Amino acid sequence: MSEQTHRERIATDHPATERVNQPGREEAVLRADAHPVEHEQPEDWGWHGETGKWGRIGAVIAILFTLSFLVGNHEGNIENYWIIGIVAGMVLIMLLDWRRRRNAWRSK
Repeated sequence: MSEQTHRERIATDHPATERVNQPGREEAVLRADAHPVEHEQPEDWGWHGETGKWGRIGAVIAILFTLSFLVGNHEGNIENYWIIGIVAGMVLIMLLDWRRRRNAWRSK
């Protein structure tokens, strides 16, 4: 079925609908009693930005907790290498965040 035929069928089958072009979305069929979907801001869902000081404290706690896995009854060192690599990645992320906040126009 072609696009034009499809549009005509929708228009005749559902007279209480209209076609709506939404930015960044496909064309939609809208019922008469509804309104088109608008762009939702992150603030609408309660997310306003960074986790702040408590997020950084939580990251330090997570690093210390992960380092505690080095103490154990395992015999091989492969586990230790993975743990140290994961902790190094976490520390790198924290250092990059520290540098970004320090050089930001408005640090949080």
